[in-house]
Amino acid sequence: MTSKPRALALAFGWLLAIASTQVSASLNVFACEPEWASLVAVLLPDAKITTATTAWQDPHYIEARPSLISAMRNADLAVCTGASLEAGWLPSLISRAANRHIKPGSDGLFFAADHTPLHQSHEHVDRSMGDVHPEGDPHLQLSPDAVPRITQALATRLSALAPDQSGIIQQRYLRWRGEWNLQRQTWRAAAEQLEGMIVVTQHSTFDYLLRWLNVAVVADLEPKPGLPPSSRHLRDVLATPLLSDAALILVASYQDDRPATWLANQSGVPKVVMPATVTGKPGQQSLQNIIGLLVDALLTHQAPRNVD
Repeated sequence: MTSKPRALALAFGWLLAIASTQVSASLNVFACEPEWASLVAVLLPDAKITTATTAWQDPHYIEARPSLISAMRNADLAVCTGASLEAGWLPSLISRAANRHIKPGSDGLFFAADHTPLHQSHEHVDRSMGDVHPEGDPHLQLSPDAVPRITQALATRLSALAPDQSGIIQQRYLRWRGEWNLQRQTWRAAAEQLEGMIVVTQHSTFDYLLRWLNVAVVADLEPKPGLPPSSRHLRDVLATPLLSDAALILVASYQDDRPATWLANQSGVPKVVMPATVTGKPGQQSLQNIIGLLVDALLTHQAPRNVD
């Protein structure tokens, strides 16, 4: 027969376990992009996460649908890229949701770009430059250096919002960081093989990773950032002297690939369409997966080196 003190202890422990689960499960998180949703899921698996965009949507432009307003209104934390990436829709969404926890400067609003240096910042911008972000390039989700900094900061923010889960959140972060570092060694080895490769891209979607991998961008299908490819500009790209040396034309899955298809047909340079973030499909559920896919695609299209 179980003693009364032991029975009480077991019951108390069971209640603590239930309470612990409820703390994490009750945390509602609004993620502007899938990459941040995937990281929240790693750090706090029981959180209820609403994702505003998918890998097949341009994160610059989405509609503030009623379902998103409702999710923002009920969120304890919003995790977004920042650096003006969501400037066209996030301020309106926050205003319409009227959530006192989610506002600029509050602990309930987390901007990834605030926690890592950005490429290509500008002291002055105007519309003649295209869709340029003064803070810098916000497409940092595939940067092997930036993502760990962001994830560490995100773990700290989640720990503050769910203090009863702080210890396990930090443990999950350290485990994730160890796995990331192992993958990073593989990517660094690939960078040595890819040094000197040149590619054509559309927008700066992959620039952080390409730069890290020592891959140069010889041309951009956009005449200016954020402006759609024009016939005149595509003809100029076709006349680019180094185009014949390009290994591939890299396009994100959310972008219109018709300009890339035209250029590929005219130049013979292969077109490759890749996700720029996690998709939920098998083998595409983490940022490590996506970086690995991109690295493999680059290695596959790498020209053989001449051996003297």
